[in-house]
Amino acid sequence: MADLFEPDTPRAEPPGRPLADRLRPTTLALVVGQEHLTGPDGALTRMIRSGSLGSMIFWGPPGTGKTTVARLLAGETGLAFEQISAIFSGVADLKKVFETARMRRASGRQTLLFVDEIHRFNRAQQDSFLPVMEDGTVILVGATTENPSFELNAALLSRARVLTFRSLEPESIGALLERAEAEEGRPLPLDDEARAVLIRMADGDGRASLALAEEAWRAAGEDEVFDAEGLQRIVQRRAPIYDKSQDGHYNLISALHKAVRGSDPDAALYYLARMFDAGEDPLYLGRRMVRMASEDIGMADPQALVIANAAKDAYDYLGSPEGELALAQACVYLATAPKSNALYTAFKSAMRTAKEHGSLAPPKHILNAPTKLMKSEGYGTGYRYDHDEPDAFSGQDYFPEALGRQKFYDPPDRGFEREVRKRLDYWAKLRKERGN
Repeated sequence: MADLFEPDTPRAEPPGRPLADRLRPTTLALVVGQEHLTGPDGALTRMIRSGSLGSMIFWGPPGTGKTTVARLLAGETGLAFEQISAIFSGVADLKKVFETARMRRASGRQTLLFVDEIHRFNRAQQDSFLPVMEDGTVILVGATTENPSFELNAALLSRARVLTFRSLEPESIGALLERAEAEEGRPLPLDDEARAVLIRMADGDGRASLALAEEAWRAAGEDEVFDAEGLQRIVQRRAPIYDKSQDGHYNLISALHKAVRGSDPDAALYYLARMFDAGEDPLYLGRRMVRMASEDIGMADPQALVIANAAKDAYDYLGSPEGELALAQACVYLATAPKSNALYTAFKSAMRTAKEHGSLAPPKHILNAPTKLMKSEGYGTGYRYDHDEPDAFSGQDYFPEALGRQKFYDPPDRGFEREVRKRLDYWAKLRKERGN
């Protein structure tokens, strides 16, 4: 994975190897950017110090050092290191690795098995690790860019400790670039602004920062120094790290939803633009805004749902990029609308009550009686037609008799719900006056 280094003694390396490969650290202490794991008081450092290494899941973005750290762990604990990738391996490969590990263990040496992209194994394949983890045949170290809670079996997670790898901070990327300059024996052909831009382009990915540095060196003529615009021209701008099936997708849609809920149109537009830029399906964004309109605004502004639906339909009609403006309009409308979750909480309460009392029959007086038998059983008897009552309101009880009247919807005194509350209070007053 990532190659994160602090300066150490220069080493003679065969030519042609990528810079990231040449700069692999030789000890955990040389890894930068993951001090919470590899520093003097880091989780991995403490494990090594205690002499007890258990199975682990390394969770974090690309280019943060997961593979490198796993390899170094094996070296510092005297374990045999085996590496497989879930992308290229199947059941037969796993059986072969397990058998080799058993033979090695019989001769007195344990195996650290590093599984890259472990989330790509299906659940049955993940279960195959359980016996060899339990009997000590292997110490499993799995690497994943996806949330283990969603992608890995509970049984596997219960036997492994999840350690989170963090995106590299700009300072760590900067230190890595200095290490690269020392390795190359020459400065990067970038002015200060371009160097800052390259660090931002790396987006917390150490390996990517080194690849970008290599591109800059390859493109530069003798004594040529690129400014920010020149750098962007030669590297053609690295695409944002964002996978619609992974955490980037869920993190950004969560941020968009919370910005809308928090009535911050500027932040909402920012996250909407980021998702557009990353290639998110605009109709997915439209659907999510329809949901926001009901969940976070509801009856405080019933037009919010109309606007969100209209924006979704407008994008469906216009396509990209013209239709994106309609979604942006809806985003701002939702963010600036009065907020209320009264409808949302009322619906959840009603659903809970329906599940608990779903077998209760409605009162007979509100049921139709299309047959003589049903009339004789009292269906429809005593029903009062609201339009024939004063104020078009009878105040009857419509709940099952065994349940009694319930109250789910309690609108706040905000937005349009201020008017709705007046109506409900008025009807409650009439109901009380008429003894219902």
